[in-house]
Amino acid sequence: MTTGYFTSVDDVSARLATTGYLASPAVATTVFLADRLGKPLLVEGPAGVGKTELAKAVAEVAGARLVRLQCYEGVDESRALYEWNHAKQLLRITAGRDESWDETRTDIFSEEFLLPRPLLTAIRGAEPKVLLIDETDKADVEVEGLLLEVLSDFQVTVPELGTVSAERRPFVVLTSNASRELSEALRRRCLFLHIGFPAEELERRIVRMKVPGLDEVLAASVVRVVGALRAMDLRKVPSVAETIDWARTLLALGADTLDETVVRDSLGVVLKHQDDVLKAAAKLDLDAV
Repeated sequence: MTTGYFTSVDDVSARLATTGYLASPAVATTVFLADRLGKPLLVEGPAGVGKTELAKAVAEVAGARLVRLQCYEGVDESRALYEWNHAKQLLRITAGRDESWDETRTDIFSEEFLLPRPLLTAIRGAEPKVLLIDETDKADVEVEGLLLEVLSDFQVTVPELGTVSAERRPFVVLTSNASRELSEALRRRCLFLHIGFPAEELERRIVRMKVPGLDEVLAASVVRVVGALRAMDLRKVPSVAETIDWARTLLALGADTLDETVVRDSLGVVLKHQDDVLKAAAKLDLDAV
């Protein structure tokens, strides 16, 4: 079952660009195939390269509601799928003291007392949706079993109410920073996309789009220096998000060039550990880049 949001790979590129997301050919192709085949899209890569933003951009151009499940250690079925409104159920039980238990039970396990969480929300109703399962690798392994059931059949069984099947399948994006290995069973159900750091020319275009007031020459210098930093053995190399932050910083400072003084004073924008800052300050040769 396809979601039918895009007509071609070029259509993906053009429409995502209207949101400020510049997709590489590999990204545009994989998004088109996920849409055409109706398959979940598993996107891996380092933090800050645009994995989450991709899902947001797809939702925007598709006119779809973005439903987000933010994964973390300890997230469980009640946070991911659904839970019952226990406080409201207790009030209903208290108010119906003269009723039989069968009458009360039928009432309190009805739609009125159900609290749908992201996975159930994403498959209910006919409106278009994009389901973002963000940082899947941070969830416990047990949660993957729940995801397998939902992503295989796009249906959820609520014992008290029955099976809820998707009227319209959502476009599904799972993101992962690869902090742990996801199961092969989950990977088999998805199309895979790795988003790494973009090529220099693409990153220049991204910077120019996100920070339009920055001089073109200075934007090119920022991208080259960030590329040199990524080549170093750092604890945390700068991502595209840091490149954009640095470009905005230089614009705010009114910098005309990326000289040693400006770099030294603003390295904390792109590097997040003191030992990385010291290493970069000692090794970075601006004349070479």
